[in-house]
Amino acid sequence: MNLGIPRGVQDILPDETPFWHLIENTARNLFEKYNYEEIRTPIFEFTELFIKGTGETTDIVMKEMYTFQDKKGRSLTLRPEGTPGVIRAYLMNKIYATTPIWKVYYIGPMFRYERPQAGRYRQFHQLGVEVLGRKDPYIDFEIINLAIEFLKTLELENLEVEINSLGCTKCRPAYREALKNYFSQYKDILSPIDQERLERNPLRILDSKDEKIIPLKENAPQPLDFLCDDCKNHFERVLNYMNEADLSFKISPKLVRGLDYYTRTVFEITTTSLGAQNAVVGGGRYDNLVETYGGPSTPGLGFALGIERLILLLKQQNKIKIERPPLIFIAIEKEKHVKKAMEIAKSLRTNYRVEMGSPEESLRTQLKWADKLNSDYVIFVNQGIENNILKIKNFKTGEEKEIKIEDIKELQHVVL
Repeated sequence: MNLGIPRGVQDILPDETPFWHLIENTARNLFEKYNYEEIRTPIFEFTELFIKGTGETTDIVMKEMYTFQDKKGRSLTLRPEGTPGVIRAYLMNKIYATTPIWKVYYIGPMFRYERPQAGRYRQFHQLGVEVLGRKDPYIDFEIINLAIEFLKTLELENLEVEINSLGCTKCRPAYREALKNYFSQYKDILSPIDQERLERNPLRILDSKDEKIIPLKENAPQPLDFLCDDCKNHFERVLNYMNEADLSFKISPKLVRGLDYYTRTVFEITTTSLGAQNAVVGGGRYDNLVETYGGPSTPGLGFALGIERLILLLKQQNKIKIERPPLIFIAIEKEKHVKKAMEIAKSLRTNYRVEMGSPEESLRTQLKWADKLNSDYVIFVNQGIENNILKIKNFKTGEEKEIKIEDIKELQHVVL
């Protein structure tokens, strides 16, 4: 029997989960202040959902999806990202018929078959937000600002916002043609995948990790030079809101993101702390995605981040400070003292973590338990309870003190 686990997955043990709670609770508290509500979509969906939305020429669809057939031969895929499932839920539940603006967030596991590296796994957890129904540039700013505020709430440092515009269906064709003409000069050195991208979606070449392509990308046409007046105005207003909010940013003309559905604004928040894979948050606008799935014309945008990478970054910058209530161990001498010990534990759990001992074990064994559990205090429930007296021991200093049982609720005032 193999008790190992597949490459690219991990156990998240109890000493790690407080970090996850910190991030998840921070996200929920902040996002809901901006009127985002939580959505939970299925972990697997029909494969077509991701091919159609994420894009046939993306690395995710071409190389990274976990796809399988169910017992009826239907092709299913473990979700590699969150946005397609949100759009499917929006359409399937006809949210558009009753809600003009839909703002949601999600937290959950995603799956991609890619090379595991620092903070990146094949089963990873993503946190993201989506807005459907608003096309104005202010909501682009709000999404970016929300991502920045979230990271600042976690006290992250040395972050940089990179932003770009990819244009719309009106101006994108001219840019695609310019890219195709440019990279066609170098067709002989393109990899088979990039040659396919050249024909089907040349923007994907800008996202290529092929080392031979990297220097070529420097002189490639830039999308900002091809923007129509509407897209140019939209982008300028987004940047103006960023300036008015005193948010620093850098325009990155080669930023295209790794998904086919983006239009107009795209952005990343980056750091150098994680090596070459330096993006912490990424997102942008996808005004045509709902229509791609057969829905009504509905503008949309959002962002997502990987929780594992964020935890790694927080640890590297020493920004995670987990404070847990003190742990009190209740050592019980005899069976007849259990009921009283239960009452004491119940009253203490308002302010403390409490671990119960067992009268079936010797006091010595119970104290060993308390030590192994790294207890802060031990309360002895023994014969003294008959005289309304408890003994409490500071397990860090060894000091002991007797208190009256009626003072147990005020323990924070009498602990050593």
